[in-house]
Amino acid sequence: MQKHSKKAKRQNKIAGITILLVIVSLIVGLIFMPDPADKTIKIATKPMTEQYILGEMLEILIEQDTDLDVKLTQGVGGGTSNIEPAMEKDEFDLYPEYTGTAWNMVLKKTDIYTEKQFDQLQAAYKKKGMQWIGMYGFENTYGLVVRKEIADQYGIKTYSDLKQYASGLTFGAEYDFYEREDGYDALCDTYGMTFGKTMDLDIGLKYQALAEKQIDVMVVFTTDGQLADADAVVLRDDKDFFPSYLCGNVIRSEVLEKHPELKAEFKKLTGKIKNEDMVKMNYEVEVKEKEPRDIARKYLQTKGLIE
Repeated sequence: MQKHSKKAKRQNKIAGITILLVIVSLIVGLIFMPDPADKTIKIATKPMTEQYILGEMLEILIEQDTDLDVKLTQGVGGGTSNIEPAMEKDEFDLYPEYTGTAWNMVLKKTDIYTEKQFDQLQAAYKKKGMQWIGMYGFENTYGLVVRKEIADQYGIKTYSDLKQYASGLTFGAEYDFYEREDGYDALCDTYGMTFGKTMDLDIGLKYQALAEKQIDVMVVFTTDGQLADADAVVLRDDKDFFPSYLCGNVIRSEVLEKHPELKAEFKKLTGKIKNEDMVKMNYEVEVKEKEPRDIARKYLQTKGLIE
C-alpha cells in the first residue's frame, strides 16, 4: 500500500513537471512568436488610376518573392494630405509618391522642384523616419501637347519651338489653369509666347476638342491615359517651367530595416516604367475598362518580373 502511494506521488510529480514544462513552452512560444502584424506590409495608394496599378504591382511582387503579406488600401481620399500623416503614425508602411508633390505639400517648400534637389528631399524624409526607394522611371507632371499635324508641319518639339507659331494657334486648358499664379500667364511670360486664342475646357472634353480641331495646343498630365490614342505630340519643357514629379515609393525606414528583403523588390522596379508605358496602362484601365490588377500583372510579366 505504501509502495503504491509512493508510485502514485512520483507519477503525479512527473505529470506536474510535464504540465509545467508545457505551460512554460507555451509562454515562451507566445513571447517569441513573430507578431503576424510584423509580417504584413501596409501599402496605401492615392485615388488615381496609375496608383491603383502601382499598388497592385507592389502587392503581386512582394507576395510572390517574399514570405510577407500585403494589406493594400487603394484610393485613400485626400491622397498625400492623408496618407503622409498616416505614415508618420505607422498606419501605413509604404506608398507611391511624386517628388514635386512631396517637396511642396509635405516639406512645404515654395520653390519649383527639380530633380537636382532630390538629395535634399531624401535627407528631409530620412529625418522624418522615411525614405525614397524604387524610382519607377516615369513622371506625372503638367505638359503641353500640340496636334500632330501642326507639330510635324513646323517641326515643333519644345516649348521654345512653339513660341514662334503660338500667335496663330488656339490654346486650351481648364478654367483654373488660367487663374493660377503658376498657370497660363506665367507659362507665356517664361517662354515669351502669345497665343492667338484661348479656350476654357472641361477636363472631360479636352481630348475631344483637340481631335475636332477646336484647339491646337492644350495642357495635359503627362501620363493621361487618353494620350495613348490622341493624335498629338507631347512637347519638351526645355526651361523646366513645370515642377518635376518623378514617381517613386516612400517607405518607413523602420520597415525597410526590419525587412531588408524588400530592397530587392524595389530594385526590380527601378527605372522599369517609362511615361509611354504608364500612359498605355492608364488607357487600358480608363478607356478599355480593364482591371488594374490584370494590367499590373501583364506588365510585370512582360518585364520578366513574375511568371
